[in-house]
Amino acid sequence: QRTARSVTPLRYPVVLRGLMVMAAMRDDAGEDKENKAVELGATLSLEILQIIKDSQQQHGLRHEDYQRYRGYCSRRLRRLRKALGFKMGNKHKFTGKKVTTEILSDNRYLLLVLMDAERAWSYAMQLKQEANTEPRKRFHLFSRLRKAVKHAEELESLCESNRVDAKTKLEAQAYTAYLKGMLSFELQEWKGAMQALHKCKTIYEKLASAFTDEQAVLYHQRVEEISPNIRYCDYNIGDQSAMKELIQMRMKSGETGGLLDSLLTQTRAKHAATMSEVKWRGRVIPVKIDKVRIFLLGLADNEAAIAQTTTDEAKERLYESLLSECRDAIQAVREELRVDPAQKQRERSVEPDSGKVSTLQYLHSYLTYIKLSTAIKRNVAMAEALQKQLSEPLQDEGKRVLRPQDLIRLYDIILQNLSELPQLSGLEDDKTFQAEVELKTLVYKAYRCFFIAQSYVLVKKWSEALVLYERVLKYTSEAQTQTTKFTNHLQDLPDVKELAARVNAEKYSVQAAAILDTEDVSEMVSQLQVKDNEPLRECLDVFRIDPSLVTKHANLVRFPPEFQPIPCKPLFFDLALNHAAFPDLEEKVEQKGKGGLTGYIKGFFGFRG
Repeated sequence: QRTARSVTPLRYPVVLRGLMVMAAMRDDAGEDKENKAVELGATLSLEILQIIKDSQQQHGLRHEDYQRYRGYCSRRLRRLRKALGFKMGNKHKFTGKKVTTEILSDNRYLLLVLMDAERAWSYAMQLKQEANTEPRKRFHLFSRLRKAVKHAEELESLCESNRVDAKTKLEAQAYTAYLKGMLSFELQEWKGAMQALHKCKTIYEKLASAFTDEQAVLYHQRVEEISPNIRYCDYNIGDQSAMKELIQMRMKSGETGGLLDSLLTQTRAKHAATMSEVKWRGRVIPVKIDKVRIFLLGLADNEAAIAQTTTDEAKERLYESLLSECRDAIQAVREELRVDPAQKQRERSVEPDSGKVSTLQYLHSYLTYIKLSTAIKRNVAMAEALQKQLSEPLQDEGKRVLRPQDLIRLYDIILQNLSELPQLSGLEDDKTFQAEVELKTLVYKAYRCFFIAQSYVLVKKWSEALVLYERVLKYTSEAQTQTTKFTNHLQDLPDVKELAARVNAEKYSVQAAAILDTEDVSEMVSQLQVKDNEPLRECLDVFRIDPSLVTKHANLVRFPPEFQPIPCKPLFFDLALNHAAFPDLEEKVEQKGKGGLTGYIKGFFGFRG
């Protein structure tokens, strides 16, 4: 009898089996076309680059999920072995087999070896991601890459058979050269990596020239992918111009955070050891933090790349990349400041000396100045791009209409960044720096007021717009008087003379529009004015404009009023009084007079009759 422990592995869940079948069906959906043998007589063909690119994009590499792609390669290998009857033994024993030219009757045998290489490569890339936190995994990474190269060499040797067409042979050679180059690149064997990648690039360029433009797109993409690696190898071998070419590639692509950025960072890290100090505003600052050194070394290159970029989208991406690197450098300095004893003592002092700060704090101020200045330049570039769009006619009706209010927000952010500059530690007593910041504030205040005035013009508030235009002219005149002192230092500021000329033109147009607007109102008022002499009391139910109502001779009522017929007051004649007979009251009057004191007493006690 079987024990419970021996029976348990035989119970396979039905739901899990169903999920595996569904996964297999999903993976097989796009493979029918690839698994068909393209036979022209006895010739086999395999679209190597097309197959691996489609598989990578559909199974995880679009999001750099190498583990998912590795699982897909394993499942596909199992299905191919089952379909070809090329199994490695049975359930009880493993029997290794190799694909040889003798059994090469189907292109799926080539696909089998290709999937072996892709599985090893994807595992190596997965280990490369994990090696950022676990450095010892790099040894396993090298092992997997060597395994991928071994399978690629087997594929290349199989493709040398007469049964395989020339295109597949060339693609197999390029694929092997690519994997060899990536292995040498990870091992930092720059000369071997450069030779292998050059061979790969040459083959793909030849293939691209032999086919139509639609078929050559994939080959050109692969060439663009490996070009930065080739230039980086050239730089490490000793070609100093390779650094500039890497920067040019980055500007053309406009990408940030990709392979080019990582290669540039590695290149600057090698030069960081030679950089020990930096000079800013007459003071030498020692730089001991590696992350700060790398950032400062690449600062000039980044600014040059931004200046040479033509598209607004690429320029904005480069600005964001530069700001991100600057934030990382500032964070590294802050961590050092937390453990700096001089900074702790300065914070504890009751009356700190604003002019004397530590070199580390001054370095923090310098990096903060770079961050704020870069943010100001980015917002100015965005504002200039919006101004161009605002002046152009609207072409797409479904697109959102730009308004001057969009520019006001940008200039608000610029002024906020400028307000933070005078508060930097170590610059409180620098009068020249404070004057420069004040001049920049005047210039950008003028632009902000100008666009606020433009927003009032849109809603026909002419008086408010004219007042703001006068304020703009005031700011520009003050800025022009101060610009002569900083001719050589503030060349990146916008020209306030052009703004003043534009404001004068806008001011005259607003005044004309205001006059025209008032004339239109007077025409409407003239239609409602009183054309007869009826007083106000007689037309209360009708809206009419009578200018005389606000004068001393207002026509309120008619005076003197006209006579109106009214009923007369009735006259009463008392005709019944002559015929009325009144009773005689003389007896009662006499009795009342004769009573005296005796009558009073009788009446008091009730004896009166």
